[in-house]
Amino acid sequence: MSHQVPTTGSCPFMHAHQKKEQFQYTSSSNGFSQSAIQLDLLHQHDQKTNPYPKGFSYRKALESLDVEALKKDMRDLMRDSQSWWPADWGHYGALMIRMAWHSAGSYRISDGRGGAATGNQRFSPLNSWPDNANLDKARRLLWPIKKKYGNCISWADLFVLAGNIAYESMGFKTCGFAFGREDIWHPEKDIYWGPETDWLKPSEERYDNISQPETMERPLAAVQMGLIYVNPEGVNGQPDPLRTAAHIRETFARMGMNDEETVALTAGGHTIGKAHGAGNPAHLGADPEHASFLEQGLGWINHTSRGVGRDTVTSGIEGAWTTNPTKWDHDYFRLLFQYEWVLQKSPAGAWQWEPKDVHADDLPPDVEDPTISSKLIMTDADMALKMDPVYHDISKRFLNDPKVFDETFAHAWFKLIHRDMGPKSCYWGPDVPDQDFVWQDPIPKGCRSYDVEALKAALANTKIQPRDLIATAWDSARTYRHTDKRGGANGARIRLAPQNNWEANEPRRLKNVLAELTPLAEHFGASISDVIVLGGTVALENAIKKAGYDVVVPFTPGRGDATEEMTDEASFAVLEPIHDGFRNWCMPGIVTPAQNLLIERAQLMGLTALEMTVLLGGLRVLDVNHNHAPHGVLTQRPGILTNDFFVNITDMSFCWTPQRDHFALVQRADHSISYVATEVDLLFGSNSILRSYAEFYAQDDNQEQFIKDFVKAWVKVMHAETHETFGHGEHDRIV
Repeated sequence: MSHQVPTTGSCPFMHAHQKKEQFQYTSSSNGFSQSAIQLDLLHQHDQKTNPYPKGFSYRKALESLDVEALKKDMRDLMRDSQSWWPADWGHYGALMIRMAWHSAGSYRISDGRGGAATGNQRFSPLNSWPDNANLDKARRLLWPIKKKYGNCISWADLFVLAGNIAYESMGFKTCGFAFGREDIWHPEKDIYWGPETDWLKPSEERYDNISQPETMERPLAAVQMGLIYVNPEGVNGQPDPLRTAAHIRETFARMGMNDEETVALTAGGHTIGKAHGAGNPAHLGADPEHASFLEQGLGWINHTSRGVGRDTVTSGIEGAWTTNPTKWDHDYFRLLFQYEWVLQKSPAGAWQWEPKDVHADDLPPDVEDPTISSKLIMTDADMALKMDPVYHDISKRFLNDPKVFDETFAHAWFKLIHRDMGPKSCYWGPDVPDQDFVWQDPIPKGCRSYDVEALKAALANTKIQPRDLIATAWDSARTYRHTDKRGGANGARIRLAPQNNWEANEPRRLKNVLAELTPLAEHFGASISDVIVLGGTVALENAIKKAGYDVVVPFTPGRGDATEEMTDEASFAVLEPIHDGFRNWCMPGIVTPAQNLLIERAQLMGLTALEMTVLLGGLRVLDVNHNHAPHGVLTQRPGILTNDFFVNITDMSFCWTPQRDHFALVQRADHSISYVATEVDLLFGSNSILRSYAEFYAQDDNQEQFIKDFVKAWVKVMHAETHETFGHGEHDRIV
């Protein structure tokens, strides 16, 4: 069995954003390399990989889905055991729950990547993670249903729905389900899963100090390569429940879960099913990405001995957590606290905890023969819930009040499987709960009936500098990330903590701008979020007019304003920019190359390389750099939307020379300094692909095309998070 990590999904950026005392320039000859720029990350998941016809809408396809028929077929599937992969106790529920759980559990709040919203578990490297062993069988068992319902149900929705239906079929009442996850069609290259080159390698590489879980490299959340959360045997396979508890707390927090949710999810997940470690792991074949083509996409096949039923090997741990593993009950906490648990080794050689002097009535039945008893076990993570003081108290409360446990688990499970879908406007289906949760970043509906033209006229007459209107609109919108549809201009959370104090948002300037815009919003009956975006629109139209063109920048009204009560301040803290190449700013002390950070920002915003290019060049000449810095403002006409940035970056009468912390654009003829710039600016003259775009926009006949493309990209950014909410493509209109 190969343990080498596939190259797909390897680190696209240098993620160690540690701070240094002082910026130091490193020449390209021994430092930054053009090969480090991976612009293909901005072009993944384009239409060329998508098999659906042009114009296909999954939301419209869902409208023809017979939800009740689908749910019935899935309930029937749970007990339709197949000989090629028989169901434990004749019920596939536990396998389907694990598939849904692991699909959703890769989500992390730091960059919004991972999660269940794209069906990425079909592809490398997730389809071959050791922690996902045998989930390929669960996905294959779902194929007849996917085949039947076709385009009306995505794989992404199907994976998660299977887990929800599984819980319901075993007696648990979930708090709802939402359809709306759209499939991708090739592996996600932008997700950094860790520095290791081998599966399950000891985890010191991703920690500054493994004894301090908070030192795990960001944005990572799992403790080892190929795991969803923590090693069930203990840190690096060494049992120590208290040490494990510290790592559980950190990794679940990085997924956006608090202590109560963590206990509920662990217990609720282990109430159902079992771990598999009764056989010899050496008999397993390669994972799906490395298996023979004869396996047809399946992996971990045992061709040496029997490898199904009671002889299945997955985690290596062997046994069930509860007496009735196909029934939702409250035995998990009862058994955890009733017995003294001792360390043992499974038949496969894995560490597990087993009860001392266990009653025969508490032993679960064998998965194939109910007349035979099998092992009752706990993992190191389970023991952490008993031994960690905080987890212990929560577990005791759940033990004594099963109703509270059921409710907490229902909400935590719903959060787990929906966290990366974005706002409720992205949800569809008859089972969407009415309740709004703070983790959904709720935003009230805004007004659309106010006089937009009158408000534009008022904005044109404010005392605010045009560059400040544009910068405020940009700062408000740039937080949007397409990975989990969080952030963006809608809600005007830029005026609330923590965003109003972020260094990237220039708090003093922001306060002054908001002081002018807020009364206008109140006077016209518009939301502050609309006024912020419309202020940028007015300033942009004026900058275009000064360039000699008359262009109306599309604007869709209707954004709402979030309140402090609707805003989880700690959750939004992870959206704080440490860099913004579009405004030529990077937090002091960041050692990751600014060029890579620019691409990461563009990728999270859902921009293509062309859109990134045209936006950066336009924002430079609009003179909206952070703190009004001069770097990259390659024009003698600042504040006017011209193609001067591209004209000057490609002008061979200049050459670039390094200064202490920037570069100078020097006239070859007389060696006078015309402009100053950063490495981010130079990227558009040095990288072959980006230079080709810069040359295109620098052409004498493409000034108008540059303006059109800038407006289109600007509108995309300003309306990114509102498209599903109320835009429905309106912002795709362009001049």
